[in-house]
Amino acid sequence: MADKSVTDNGEKKSLSFVEQMVEADLAEGKNGGRIQTRFPPEPNGYLHIGHAKAICMDFGVAARHGGVCNLRFDDTNPSKEDTEYVDSILNDIKWLGFQWGNVYYASDYFQQLWDFAVWLIKKGLAYIDEQTSEQIAAQKGTPTTPGTPSPYRDRPVEENLELFNKMNTAEAVEGSMVLRAKLDMANPNMHFRDPVIYRIIQTPHHRTGTKWHAYPMYDFAHGQSDYFEGVTHSICTLEFVPHRPLYDKFVDLLKEYEREQGRDTDYRPRQIEFNRLNLTYTVMSKRKLHTLVDEHLVSGWDDPRMPTVCAMRRRGYSAQSIRDFIDSIGYTKFDALNDYALLEAAVRNDLNKRACRVSAVLNPVKLVITNYPEDRTEELEAVNNPENEADGTHNITFSRELWIERDDFMEDAPKKFFRMTPGKEVRLKNAYIIKCTGCKKDNEGNVVEIYAEYDPDSKTGMEGANRKVKGTLHWLSTKHCRPAEVRLYERLFSVENTSADERDFHELLNPDSLKVLTQCYVEEYAATKQPGDFLQFQRIGYFTPDLDSTPDKLVFNRTVGLKDTWAKINK
Repeated sequence: MADKSVTDNGEKKSLSFVEQMVEADLAEGKNGGRIQTRFPPEPNGYLHIGHAKAICMDFGVAARHGGVCNLRFDDTNPSKEDTEYVDSILNDIKWLGFQWGNVYYASDYFQQLWDFAVWLIKKGLAYIDEQTSEQIAAQKGTPTTPGTPSPYRDRPVEENLELFNKMNTAEAVEGSMVLRAKLDMANPNMHFRDPVIYRIIQTPHHRTGTKWHAYPMYDFAHGQSDYFEGVTHSICTLEFVPHRPLYDKFVDLLKEYEREQGRDTDYRPRQIEFNRLNLTYTVMSKRKLHTLVDEHLVSGWDDPRMPTVCAMRRRGYSAQSIRDFIDSIGYTKFDALNDYALLEAAVRNDLNKRACRVSAVLNPVKLVITNYPEDRTEELEAVNNPENEADGTHNITFSRELWIERDDFMEDAPKKFFRMTPGKEVRLKNAYIIKCTGCKKDNEGNVVEIYAEYDPDSKTGMEGANRKVKGTLHWLSTKHCRPAEVRLYERLFSVENTSADERDFHELLNPDSLKVLTQCYVEEYAATKQPGDFLQFQRIGYFTPDLDSTPDKLVFNRTVGLKDTWAKINK
């Protein structure tokens, strides 16, 4: 059996334990040498980066072994589901670079699941329980103490069938009864203690409308759906390890039911579990993510501070960088907390290869080159991406009055300050070497203008213009640039391990997670870019136009800085 696999970027790496198990099954000829996986999201929210890890596994392992991965929506709880989420999931998977074989829904199997449940009742393997959920939970016992049988456990089959049909009527009251599998109330695995397999929900379903009023539980629908579709490897996260015996039990019973119906098959799905993705300074709980959106603590599911795939896309992350990050942390059988900085490093590494370099000034102060003609301008050539010559060049206009970053000037500078200070030379990128001659201040002592003289023979690219100066500054012509709003995003939470902190998660929010700068400028070439384009504001960081950006009001999001400053600031 091979022990290497090829990643997206063509590198060889060791196979994960999941893929080793898949290859072992293929080598043994299980399921006819076939591999079929599935990605089964519930359409009750937007996908986050944790789902992206599962997507990379489910789709990746099938693709690498000539199999197919289907997309199946686990739409068994209409009270929380919506077509909005279905559409977003489809879009996110495609953006990440994957394509499903087929699209299925658990609701496709509602009739088959219902018929199977009826068979269980007739076999004496399921019964209607009219206790409250609290009573049922109290009777479950503990892992070391057997549970107490329900007083309804031995009710007659015909009565169970009658009540089960009653559950699926518009008159049925939610919570008034459930269907439970009759398994083993003394089993040390709590999931075997007569699990609930159907409950009443009177919310119309986004696909089936009001046809159904009783809906299967996840544990009852999931394995059976895998079986109906021909899934060979049901790959999921570690929290489903204790569910696996029940998964197998229901598949065993389903196969017995299928044999009675004359539909016997040799194959059976195999559940394999891997560690979920946890990130520092982040929450992954859908409930908490819903709260952030519903309480307007963020601007929406695609707020660039959110861990959702659509938010990362809006922030300017590339799909490749997310896949590279997931590939770098790997798949194990142990949960871990991954550093958000590792994700940002993957983003920097990828965007360095693809981002167009442009000039932007976020905290402007005017620079006047006093010996440069007032009526003169020059079109200077700027390289789009030094990492990729094929990306070409564009022009940027140079003139007498420029914007530079306020932090690039210091009137009384320390010895190791290599930017602009009176009497010292710096190079303006793609342009000339200049020497600062002084500055002008307002009544409060704030610098409002800086003055310098340029060396006409020092233009970048001119013969003899390569004399060394220690500082190079970016700039913009004041009359040839565009005003812009720039949004600087940081970690949404100020606590590294949010799940370990017992405080209400509202208290953990970082009050400085968003800073909006409204007095910024970008070069005109940057104004032609669209959301989804990757930019590097030179010497500042990686940025992308936001969805709110218009030709009349440019808005850019900071994707990630050029260096990791968070760790240094938050030591």
